[in-house]
Amino acid sequence: MYQISNFTDNDDVKTISKLGAFQVIEYQRDLSVTPDSAVTAYYSAQMNVKKRQLVCDLSKAPVTIQAGAMQWMVGNVSATTGVKGVGDFLGKAVRGKTSGESAIKPEYTGDGILVLEPTYKHLILMSAEDWGGSVILDDGLFLACESSLEHKAVMRSSFSSAVAGGEGLFNLSLNGRGVFCIESSCPMEELIEITLQNDVLKVDGNYAIAWSKSLEFTVERSGKSLIGSAASGEGLVNVYRGTGKVLMMPTAKMPNF
Repeated sequence: MYQISNFTDNDDVKTISKLGAFQVIEYQRDLSVTPDSAVTAYYSAQMNVKKRQLVCDLSKAPVTIQAGAMQWMVGNVSATTGVKGVGDFLGKAVRGKTSGESAIKPEYTGDGILVLEPTYKHLILMSAEDWGGSVILDDGLFLACESSLEHKAVMRSSFSSAVAGGEGLFNLSLNGRGVFCIESSCPMEELIEITLQNDVLKVDGNYAIAWSKSLEFTVERSGKSLIGSAASGEGLVNVYRGTGKVLMMPTAKMPNF
């Protein structure tokens, strides 16, 4: 039996979201400062630059995390590689190589608590069911998920969509029922969710961070012709076509003035 004190019951620690087996906590101030760093720490807190951590309650569901993300765990917790055999290992290795994610993502089971490393990024919890049971993530966003979700490497519909679109040739997709957590450079308040119903979304840049697997992703000219594209001042755009959702991070990149 264990007891945790001065953690989530601390006045400086606030729970900002909960979903499934996950809880996101946020440190309202950085109290571990020196006189030289106090001013920076103060203004960082005012501008929402705060440390956040993902807390996993394994009694609710086993979880799979990004390799190297674990900070500490307590209680009846077992860690495995999630590899079920040689074939599964080769599949995970190939998927990790192609998608840019770690090949082996550790899986934690039991009924204890698992806490991941603190980060200044924004931890966003989502349910795969809200994405029709299958969502594709941009490279480097995945942090953790309930182990009920299946991981797959999804290839772009065309080689040009990967090269011209500023994306990798493969992306990680999560499939099934369960909750997952991504690390975002922007808070949820700045993310835009667009729902398409047999429609088309065109984005000038690599701003989409997640989209439904049901959508077709291509790269096309912004105009109907090369002359039209040149006249509009735009070139190639990322196109998401069909029925599904797209989550965009429009403030991730600053325009050139």
